[in-house]
Amino acid sequence: MGALLKLLGPRWLILLTAASLAGSAIWQLQTLRYAGQIAQLEASLVAYQAQVAQAHARLVEAQAKVVTRVEVRWRERIKVVREKGDTIIQKVPVYVTPQDTARFGVNLGFVRLYNAAFSGQSPRAATKSDRDPARISLAEIADTIAFNASVCRQWKEQALGWQAFYEQLRKAKGK
Repeated sequence: MGALLKLLGPRWLILLTAASLAGSAIWQLQTLRYAGQIAQLEASLVAYQAQVAQAHARLVEAQAKVVTRVEVRWRERIKVVREKGDTIIQKVPVYVTPQDTARFGVNLGFVRLYNAAFSGQSPRAATKSDRDPARISLAEIADTIAFNASVCRQWKEQALGWQAFYEQLRKAKGK
């Protein structure tokens, strides 16, 4: 290495300085070149994020409208179903009179089967006691059946409401 420095003499310092300056100039050019690309990519990212934020805001607004529309519609339908059921229950004494209860009886087997149907459990095997009178009036049975039917129709309306809600949310989302 010492021989090389003697051969080059003071020129080694000039060459080293020139190489250093050339490297620095190339570095600066590359920095400027990539800085423009980086700035352009950052601007594209900011624009994309703004689009996503706008799309999200539109989606939230559309979903809020769906929630309001579906809730108002189905809440009103359930209210109408409940009111109709209450009206039917109030008319039980008109259609099932005390004279009907005295003439027609219900046995324990009917009551056990009815209760099993609503509990979802199989009724036990029929016995002789199932033929005994249940001592429940027909009016009471009619009240119970009308009430249960009304509740079932309300649940049906709720299920239909949830289905409509889900479908409209999917449409609002665009899928």
